[in-house]
Amino acid sequence: MGTKYQLKIHQAITDISSKDWNSLVMPGTIPFLEWDWLSALEESGSVSPDTGWHPLYICLWDGDSLAAAALLYLRTSSDGEYIWDYFWAEAAETLGRRWYPKMTGAPATSPVEGYRFLAAPGTDLNAVSAVLLETAEKLCKQNRIASLNLLWVDPAWAEILPGLGYIPWDHSHYLWENRDFTCFDDYLALFSKNQRKNIRKEYSRHLEQGISVRVIPGEEAEESHYRTMFELFTITNDKFIPWDARWVNEDFFIRLGKTCRTSTAFVEARRDSTGETVAMAFLVHKGDRVWGRFWGAYEEVKDLHFAVCYYAPMDWCIQNHIRYFDPGAGSPHKIRRGFRAMRNRSWHKFFDPVLERLFKDNIKAVNRQEAARLETLNAMLPLKK
Repeated sequence: MGTKYQLKIHQAITDISSKDWNSLVMPGTIPFLEWDWLSALEESGSVSPDTGWHPLYICLWDGDSLAAAALLYLRTSSDGEYIWDYFWAEAAETLGRRWYPKMTGAPATSPVEGYRFLAAPGTDLNAVSAVLLETAEKLCKQNRIASLNLLWVDPAWAEILPGLGYIPWDHSHYLWENRDFTCFDDYLALFSKNQRKNIRKEYSRHLEQGISVRVIPGEEAEESHYRTMFELFTITNDKFIPWDARWVNEDFFIRLGKTCRTSTAFVEARRDSTGETVAMAFLVHKGDRVWGRFWGAYEEVKDLHFAVCYYAPMDWCIQNHIRYFDPGAGSPHKIRRGFRAMRNRSWHKFFDPVLERLFKDNIKAVNRQEAARLETLNAMLPLKK
C-alpha cells in the first residue's frame, strides 16, 4: 500500500465524524455498522469497556478523508455475540491456555449477517482489508491476545479470508424470502393444507381476543414507543434469567428514536377496548431486508408472539416489496412458520499455536455436525409436496 495512507486507531465512534464514517457506508452495508447505530450503542453505555466491549476503530486516512475502516472489539467474554464459543473456551482452559481476552469483529449485540470492513468508493476493498487485518493481528501479538474472530461475516467479503489464513466455523440463522408474493395468501399457498390452516389460526387468534396488530414505521412512532419497547424487552429478559440477553439499555432505545427513525419500525399489538399496548416487536430495515431484533409482552396471549414477530412483519414485507426477513436468534419453531435455516460463517485466526491446533483438529467435525443439523431442520419445512 506504500505510504499513501495514514493509520490511526480510535476508541470511540465519536472520534470519527458521522460524515466521514458514513462516506464508507454503501447501499448494501447493514445498518448495524452505520454511525448512528454505533453511536447509540456507545453513547448510551450499552457498548463500552465496562460492559465487555472495548471498541477499536482501525482506520486508514488519505489526508483528511477516511479511506477505510475496521470495527473491532477487545473482549473479555463472548456475551452478546450469539456465536457460542464457550466450549472452545472450556477446552482451552483444560489445556492451560487463555481464550480471553480475544479480539472480535462483529455487529455488537446483534446476530446479523453482514459484518465487513468498510472502504470508500473507488478504494480496493480487498487490498485495504488485508492492511487492516495485518494491523489488527499485530495488535493481538503485541498484547498477548490469542485470537482474532470475525463473526456474522458478509459472505462476499469473506472470500478474501481463506487466503489470509482465517479458518471458517459454520453456524446457522433463519431467513424468510418474499418470492414476489402479492398478498399473504400467496405465501400460504406454499404450505401443506394442514399447515396453511395452522398459520391462519395463529395469525388471526388475537382478533378473537379483541386485539389488533399493526406495523408502525419509525417516522410515525412516538418517543413512548421506544420507551415501551425497552420495558417490554426487559420483561422478556426477566423470563429467561440467567440466560437473558439484556445487552442494551433504555438510553439506547431513546437515542434510536432520535437518530434512526427511518430505519426502524414497531409491530404493536393493542387491545381494542382500551387502546392499551399488549405486546410489541422492534424491526430494523434497509433496502431489501428487515431484521427482527426485540420482542416483549405485558401478558400471555396464545399465538400472539407468532402474529407480532413473524406474520405481521412478513405481511409488511409483502406489502412493501421487501425481499428478506431475518427474525433474529431463536429456536427451530421458526421452521414450521416458513423460515429456512441458512448457513453463516465466522472466521478465526489464532496466535497461540496450542489454540490453533485445538481449533484445526476439531473444526471439520464441528462443521459437519452443523451441516447435518441444517439439513435436518430444512427437511422439516411443512411445504406442499
